[in-house]
Amino acid sequence: MDSIDRKIVAALQRNGRLKISELSGMVGLSPTPCARRVASLEESGVISGYSARVDQAKLGLPVTIFVAVELDRQSTEALSAFENAVRRFDQVMECYLMTGTRDILLRVVAEDLPDFDRFLEDKLMRVPGIRNTRSSFTLRTMIQRDALPAC
Repeated sequence: MDSIDRKIVAALQRNGRLKISELSGMVGLSPTPCARRVASLEESGVISGYSARVDQAKLGLPVTIFVAVELDRQSTEALSAFENAVRRFDQVMECYLMTGTRDILLRVVAEDLPDFDRFLEDKLMRVPGIRNTRSSFTLRTMIQRDALPAC
């Protein structure tokens, strides 16, 4: 990636709906070479997709919970089984394999506390191989970035 590719990525992170004509002017290219570079960034996986940012509270999911999960075993098979199970839960927005005393960190969204309780009882705690969980409720989001820093 050169400096023009980085400019393209930065601009598309800020606004993924830019037209090639707008983007090309921003990065100092004519439209055709700019379109080729965007296509190349998509094909190489640097740009992995496009989406809309939405307000989770306005969608009726104002509660964010981080759930630390400790598994009975940390084998490849146990991790894969856990990942496959939680992948089916729409409330799980992110799932990370961690170092330290907790094996997994989940970011979960919910309508309210009873909704989260149903998620725990009806979904998460039915996943085999969980030794224990620890939940932390967010009070507010202090920083949330959608764009990665410039390279």
